[in-house]
Parts: sequence; C-alpha cells; structure tokens
Amino acid sequence: MAHSLSEVFINGNPYLESLGVVVLDYGDGRASMALALRSEFMNSWHVAQGGISMTLMDVAMGLAARTAVVDAKSSATVDMSTSFLRPAGKSGDTLIAHGRVYHSSTTMCFCDAELWNGNLLVAKAMGTFKAIKRVDIGKRLVPEK
Repeated sequence: MAHSLSEVFINGNPYLESLGVVVLDYGDGRASMALALRSEFMNSWHVAQGGISMTLMDVAMGLAARTAVVDAKSSATVDMSTSFLRPAGKSGDTLIAHGRVYHSSTTMCFCDAELWNGNLLVAKAMGTFKAIKRVDIGKRLVPEK
C-alpha cells in the first residue's frame, strides 16, 4: 500500500514531492519507494542522472533508519557510499529503492539500499544515519537575527 509523503514526513518533503516520489512501504527497519523517471531527470546521455538514484537510496535508508529507533521523528545522513552498476533507466521507466537497517544503536543506524529498474539491479548504497528525536531540529539550522 502506497503512503503519501505527508503521512511519512512530519513537515512534508517539498523536494521529494516535486520529484514525484511515492513511498510504497516502511516500518520495522525497512522502506521502499518508487519514482517514475521523467525527461528532466536525464543527463546528457539520456539516462537518469546519478543524483536521482542517490536521492532515492538515501531517502529509503533514512526512512528505514527512522523506523528502527524508538521515538525517532527523523534521521540525518552521516555518510553514504554508492556503487552504480548500470545506467538506472530512461524517461518512462520506474525506479524502486529498497532500504534496510542491518545494525542500530540508540541513535545510529547502519543501512544498505538497492535500486531496481524492473528486474535489473542498477545501484547499491551503504549509509550511516543519525536518528533525530526532536521535531524542531530545523530551527537550529536557521541563524537567529
């Protein structure tokens, strides 16, 4: 069952909304999301730009991390490593990212993700994520006047 981004992210996520990301499933240290590729996501070779692939895997791992830590409201990427195995796809294809937590502590999660285009594995990633238990963390990022 697909979930709206407003269900999954407390304050929404304008970036993911603009891309058209759909959360397919999340919970228990796992998350899956899909993105239909559009022409504006292509690079000069007319295949999906690598940042699109990284975004999907980053968010899948981050969302998985958030579900693995009690009382976590969000998560922040500490480190991410990506391997691109083949071109991710062309306009009209749909990419699916699956993220999972393979180890966690009280505030840190170690995750991996796979990105699929149909039955083709197109990229893999590993990442470290810090669980955030406060919803007002964004206020600390804006300097006071």
